[in-house]
Amino acid sequence: MKKLGSIVAISAVALGLAACGETRNERTLSGALIGTGVGAAAGGLIAGNATGAVVGGALGAAGGAVVGSQTRGDRSRCYATNRYGERYRVPCRY
Repeated sequence: MKKLGSIVAISAVALGLAACGETRNERTLSGALIGTGVGAAAGGLIAGNATGAVVGGALGAAGGAVVGSQTRGDRSRCYATNRYGERYRVPCRY
């Protein structure tokens, strides 16, 4: 039960940080890094050895990169300002 609680806590923190970045490449990289950390921690906790941590880190990196690349960035930045200081919506480039 202690292992399950640790995995849930680590996963909750990772989900809170998921897809940090404005461009698709930044989100892919942050997803891979977060996935590596979470996967290594979970693999080490589950297997109880370094091999589990390495395998978990590799799987977490692959999964995190895929999820990070498929997310959308912050939509609040899809505005521009004209010369009068008025904001207007522009197409988001992701």
